[in-house]
Amino acid sequence: MTAFLTSLSSVGEIVLVIALGFWLRNSGRLGDTFKNNISFIIMDIALPVSIFMSVVTKLNRNKLLSLSSSLFYVFLSFLLGYVIAIALVKIFKIQKGRRGTFINMAVNANTIFIGMPLNLALFGDQVLPFFLIYYLMNTISAWAIGIFFISADDPTKVKGEKNAAGFNWKKLLPAPLIGFIMALVWLILGLPITFIVQPKGFPMLGNTFEMIGGLVTPLSLIYIGIILADAGLKSIHFDRDSVLALVARFVIAPAIMLSVLIFFMHTGATIPSIETSTFVIQAAAPCLAVLPILVGRSHGDVGYATNVVVTSTVLFVVVVPILMEILTLI
Repeated sequence: MTAFLTSLSSVGEIVLVIALGFWLRNSGRLGDTFKNNISFIIMDIALPVSIFMSVVTKLNRNKLLSLSSSLFYVFLSFLLGYVIAIALVKIFKIQKGRRGTFINMAVNANTIFIGMPLNLALFGDQVLPFFLIYYLMNTISAWAIGIFFISADDPTKVKGEKNAAGFNWKKLLPAPLIGFIMALVWLILGLPITFIVQPKGFPMLGNTFEMIGGLVTPLSLIYIGIILADAGLKSIHFDRDSVLALVARFVIAPAIMLSVLIFFMHTGATIPSIETSTFVIQAAAPCLAVLPILVGRSHGDVGYATNVVVTSTVLFVVVVPILMEILTLI
């Protein structure tokens, strides 16, 4: 019960900041351009810096090698997720224009704007190595695989027609992932970090990086509030396909992740509880906030995509305390 109340309190704090963004947007104090501006600050400036600093200060080459098994666990959960999602599309005959949304909803999570702030609020900075592993796999999954399911689901597309947009490497290598890769290279090459974290070096640079990285969580939560304000809470509805997508996101995805971890635990693998909690919470995070934009470009059902984004974001507040209580029993 204590874990439930703790998680409920942490989620409550997050909701208050989201509500601030919601109110600021609805009251007209945040203009139309602010959403894009804040997204740019988070994705292209604060988050890459935050990830770089977290990796070079909290990881080393030995610890990096020890996380290879964690990467495999996450990879396996995503693979199983795609198999089950495709099977559900066929079993329940999800209509064309919604299939790409459904598959992405079942597999790919909003790790940046929701998953990361929540994990940091619940567990602290110790989750960052595991978060980065999940973020890496989620990014590759969303932009190298998930986006093609959306493109293939275009109702206006003639069968056999090739995707004119082609493969977009810029989407596969967003700034946060570049920051992660740079940090990995830094660690692998054994480059010194004393010049930014030690008093005898140049601590002002390190302190500046930490300050910029600290913008990620509050700005991300305000951004979510803006998204909810623009979408409109009154637009929420629960048709059959939306309910199935929510079940896939909040029940099936975390269940797959948890099952994979429990399986390897029974084979003798040592998996810290913080790793289990981080992966399961990440697996249950709401779907990608940009999903309606991607679906719109492929002439899919934008209303359906918007509805599942909004409903999953709102219901996540209820899901997290329940998941935290379940995790205490593992």
